[in-house]
Amino acid sequence: MTIRVLIKRHVREGFVGRASEMLHEFRNQARKQPGYISGETWINHYDPRSITIVSAWQQLEDWIRWQSSDERAANEAKIEGLLEVPTKYEIYDVGSLPEAISPQMPAHQSDEVS
Repeated sequence: MTIRVLIKRHVREGFVGRASEMLHEFRNQARKQPGYISGETWINHYDPRSITIVSAWQQLEDWIRWQSSDERAANEAKIEGLLEVPTKYEIYDVGSLPEAISPQMPAHQSDEVS
C-alpha cells in the first residue's frame, strides 16, 4: 500500500537557508532508494522556519528501510543542530484503510469541503 510520510521540522532563527540546502541534499539521496516515489517541501507561509517534507513511498517497508539506514541517520545528525525541537514524523496510508482496521469500525471519508 502506498504511503505518505510527513516530516515536520522547525528550524532555529537564522538557519533556514542552510537547512533548505541540507534538505535538498537529503531528498537527492532519498530519490535513489528502492520504493521512493516522490517528495515535496512545504514551507509555512506565515512561519518559514516551519518546514514539512512530504514523501511518497510504494510501501511502508521501503520507508522503514530508508529511515533505519546509516545514511539517513547521518543526515539527521547533521540537521539536528539547526532545529528548535526534534523532528516529528507522521505516516499516512493512501487511498484506503489499512487491513489492520476492523471493517466494523466506521471510517469517515468525504470529498466535502466545509
